[in-house]
Amino acid sequence: MSKFLSSFILVCGFLVSLTAAQKVELTVDASKPGAKIDRNIFGQFAEHLGYGVYEGIWVGKDSKIPNTRGIRNDVVNALKELKVPNIRYPGGCFADEYHWRKGIGAKRVVSLNPNWGGVIEPNTFGTHEFLDFIDQIGSEPYLSVNVGSGTPQEAAEWLEYLTTNQETDLAKERAANGHPAPYKIPYLGIGNESWDCGGNMTAEAYLGEFKKYSRFVRNFNPDQQKDNQMLKIAVGPGGAEPRFLEWTEVMMKGWKNHTWSWDMQGLSLHNYTVINWGNKYKSFEFGEKEYAEILKETLKMDDLIGRNSAIMDKYDPDKKIALVVDEWGAWYAPLPGSNPGFLVQQNSQRDAILAALNLNIFARHADRVRMANIAQMINVLQAMIMTDQEKMVLTPTYHVFKMYVPFQDAVFVPVTFDAGSYTYNGITLPRVDAIAARGKDGKLWVEITNVDPNRAVEIDLNAAGMSAKSATGETLTAPRVDSINTFEMPKTVVPKPISAKAGNGKLILNLEPKSVTVVSVEQ
Repeated sequence: MSKFLSSFILVCGFLVSLTAAQKVELTVDASKPGAKIDRNIFGQFAEHLGYGVYEGIWVGKDSKIPNTRGIRNDVVNALKELKVPNIRYPGGCFADEYHWRKGIGAKRVVSLNPNWGGVIEPNTFGTHEFLDFIDQIGSEPYLSVNVGSGTPQEAAEWLEYLTTNQETDLAKERAANGHPAPYKIPYLGIGNESWDCGGNMTAEAYLGEFKKYSRFVRNFNPDQQKDNQMLKIAVGPGGAEPRFLEWTEVMMKGWKNHTWSWDMQGLSLHNYTVINWGNKYKSFEFGEKEYAEILKETLKMDDLIGRNSAIMDKYDPDKKIALVVDEWGAWYAPLPGSNPGFLVQQNSQRDAILAALNLNIFARHADRVRMANIAQMINVLQAMIMTDQEKMVLTPTYHVFKMYVPFQDAVFVPVTFDAGSYTYNGITLPRVDAIAARGKDGKLWVEITNVDPNRAVEIDLNAAGMSAKSATGETLTAPRVDSINTFEMPKTVVPKPISAKAGNGKLILNLEPKSVTVVSVEQ
């Protein structure tokens, strides 16, 4: 072999190794704790939409699919693993056409679901079934009351039915329907997207409605009268348009001047990752171009939260009001052959990266963002779980949420690093993203996302203020950016163990391309 050829091979090998793995210095300062990362930012959303409730949660007591009181056992067991903090229900646009009395008692009212496909709504899954589901998975309810087509009286009676322990006719009716004790309702959403499908109101008109609902829709549970009071969440902005910043301004200014008779504890924010509403991207069989474009779009969440937080800070410098991102996630074109109104889409490794980036944004805004709900939990949009009759599969997004469980109620810890850049076809993104927190278990947890779909990254992790000896955890990657889990091949995208090697006073982690990694640092 000639010297020229040998040198050429060595140079090529060197270039390949550079391409394969670049080095990033990452420092975690455990001596400077920040805000608590509220566990409620890992909340879920279940709407009467497509197969989200019927088949996804409810199969009926007589179903051959194993169930407990009509609620499928496999879904319950999977969700328990996520330690789901809260579930928003019954919607969504559905909530502002939902009349709760249709879904209680032995005889249910069969109606239509005009928002989502115009299909029959049997109301067999109603108030008691939802709260049974909540109890089975160990979560808490975040109820949305009907402002668009309902009345304050209807909502007030629903809350009396649910929460009073006094012997009113509504309490007796609840007991007759199988639940003598009052329910605990910790979160109440008053309306949904009242600027659009929830009534096409102006901010001023909605504020007037909110004041009425806040005054008259009370929680009577004796255990929720002092420290554990129900939190009332108002409709907030729905995107980055100027009208939505004006909406936030109106709501916060109104709250600043509120009287004893009404109050709010949260303002919602809705923001989906969509490139073109009229021609949405595919959720499967896409390439690197669509991967880069979608992730660039999803990172706009940070600026959106920042701009709304600045308005909130003006009226609420003590951050009493939470920003509640109760609808977020990727919204793609419906799967071919599906009912377009059912919002069925696939869930790929791209969505795992997208979920991690958004959760990290929420964590960095933990002083203001104290609740969030991904849309949606099962079979709809960016789902945790997909079902088909008796079959069930866990999505890449599910695995990310499970990996992030240690961050629930953890204390944010600052992280410094040079993110570098990943560029494709003129689109440039931060190559690496990361957060850290001190968990309730006392451990230091670090999450690192390698956005680059082609190159590995070597992380030199320095945990300032502690002597780090090792790090272990899980990493999630896939063969391609559009890799998915199917009923036939459910293990294509699943976490695998990872550990860090100690060297020169640092921990060295080698992360694969397009990966999400969570590790605990051991002293």
